[in-house]
Amino acid sequence: MDRHVKRGVIQGIKYFLIAVITVVYVFPIYWLIVTSFKTRLDMFAIPPKWIFKPTLTNYLDVFVERRYGLTPTITEFPKFLFNSVFISLASVAIAVAFGTLAAYSFSRFELKGKDTWLFFILATRMLPPIAVLIPIYLMYRTLGFINTYHGLIFLYVMFNMAFAVWMTKGFFDEVPRELEEAAMVDGYSRMRAFMKATLPQALTGIAATAVFCLITSWNEFMFAYVTSGFDTRTVPVSLARIRGESGINWGIITASEVIYVLPVIIFTFLMQKYLLRGITFGTIRK
Repeated sequence: MDRHVKRGVIQGIKYFLIAVITVVYVFPIYWLIVTSFKTRLDMFAIPPKWIFKPTLTNYLDVFVERRYGLTPTITEFPKFLFNSVFISLASVAIAVAFGTLAAYSFSRFELKGKDTWLFFILATRMLPPIAVLIPIYLMYRTLGFINTYHGLIFLYVMFNMAFAVWMTKGFFDEVPRELEEAAMVDGYSRMRAFMKATLPQALTGIAATAVFCLITSWNEFMFAYVTSGFDTRTVPVSLARIRGESGINWGIITASEVIYVLPVIIFTFLMQKYLLRGITFGTIRK
């Protein structure tokens, strides 16, 4: 076989495999979006309907509860969506802020037992979350943290802190120390040199860390299900509790999920430049 033909065949196989993998990953998202625009009759049609008349009824039902003979009322979904946004953003902001400072300290200072502390921080991610579910619930019940915003925020900060420290430390390690030394020679304090010289160089990595921490907090279900109440319930927990009069209302569930994943998709899309630069930061050395 000619070398160019062989190369073309190999290239064609690669593109085919990429297309198959893409379809496997994208199809569930496509089916979720399509189902959210279907009526209940179209959802359960056999064979499945690929061409149908779309409806916005499911999206209206997410925000407005309509019952026969009663005035339509606003549902609790906006409240749950606010809870998810507030708890996720607050926990990410705290975890990234403290994780950045801790990572800078581990990167720049020779602390006593530094390797031990770093391993201890990493070890918190090695334990399966289900193993600490009951102890955390008992502790939260004793402290009065059940059904509170700060309880869930502290919990998510704890989970994201190890990831934030280890990821941002790698970025700080790649920033030359000479930048800070030159700034301090010019009369800057250590903190000001950090803010003016080092931090801007690591912003891409910090942005990437924030994206991953946000996805973790946004999708967390198990601890929110156990430690939250009606006032602090997040969207993942509320989706698990949706029931219709004649079974599970898949229309409302799919519409709620589309609305719920949309902010993270938009945020990740806007941050993709920093995300890609953060992931590949330090992989190419001069």
